Amino acid sequence: MSTQPAISILLTSKFPTVASELLTNAGFTITSWEEERPMTSTELLEQAASHNALLCTLTDSIDSQFLNQCSHLDIISQFAVGYDNIDVTEATKLGIPIGFTPNAMNDATADIAFGLMIATARKMFYSHKTIITGDWGFFKPTANLGIELKGKTLGIYGLGRIGLEMARRCKGAYQMKVIYHNRRHNQMAEQELNANKVSFGELLARSDVLSVHCSLTDETRGIFNKSVFDQMKQNSIFINTSRGSVHNEKDLIAALDAGQIWGAGLDVTNPEPMKPDNPLLSMANVSILPHIGSATVEARDEMARLAAENIIEFYKHNAVPFIVNAEVLVEKGTS
Repeated sequence: MSTQPAISILLTSKFPTVASELLTNAGFTITSWEEERPMTSTELLEQAASHNALLCTLTDSIDSQFLNQCSHLDIISQFAVGYDNIDVTEATKLGIPIGFTPNAMNDATADIAFGLMIATARKMFYSHKTIITGDWGFFKPTANLGIELKGKTLGIYGLGRIGLEMARRCKGAYQMKVIYHNRRHNQMAEQELNANKVSFGELLARSDVLSVHCSLTDETRGIFNKSVFDQMKQNSIFINTSRGSVHNEKDLIAALDAGQIWGAGLDVTNPEPMKPDNPLLSMANVSILPHIGSATVEARDEMARLAAENIIEFYKHNAVPFIVNAEVLVEKGTS
């Protein structure tokens, strides 16, 4: 199928300009949502009705209702590595390929996980607040003490590309031992970092820092709950830069209050945005960021490029470089 000027693409947010430039240069007509807020479900339906393809992101609800009312869409390309906002099963039934943008944010997200680990270990966020509130006070030899990370054990739940970058940072900076829990072995991590694959129970029992890098699935949703926190070391730090729904926030608060774990660093919460009166925000041993894992110029530009290229390649060559449901193209007789 050749590219035709009549093909129109809806961009559901103000994405980096590389996306619109690539699509325009490839001959497509684009419409970009310019308001400083996400579209409502109604607005998304109305806008998508007159377009051939969609470039969307995590704030857009691409559920079964939307997909069935917009089954005319040729392709949906997601500006993210995750796609839990999309009903992939329904899209596949309707023959709509779903593109995504893996690898673009590996370093950026690993940096956030690494930074949250250090900030939590040294209570940096809390200590910064004491300056703002005028509570710096005088030197107290036993006040606000953190813990050191050198030689400790890093446990990774979901050792994929981002988890591997986190492990490399921890190994290189602090000579941390690396253990992980995956369905499959990560040969690269085992060879390069001497990482050891362990059971989930052993991961909980041995990790001084437990960093979560898994996808959000039915299996992982809420997996870090009271029974899991109870099995972790009392001096352990819990880091989550994947999805907020992976941990149960009430159980996390209770575990921190009870001293069942030492601290937590979160780039993701449940819900998002977090309410400003959430008790986690006032805890000395907790560091929280507003889901900025991919927020670098380099990562966001690369995400925009990949999302646009998924659409361009689909129309030019009947291929999607980074696709979630490849079986759709197979069923259409493409490669």
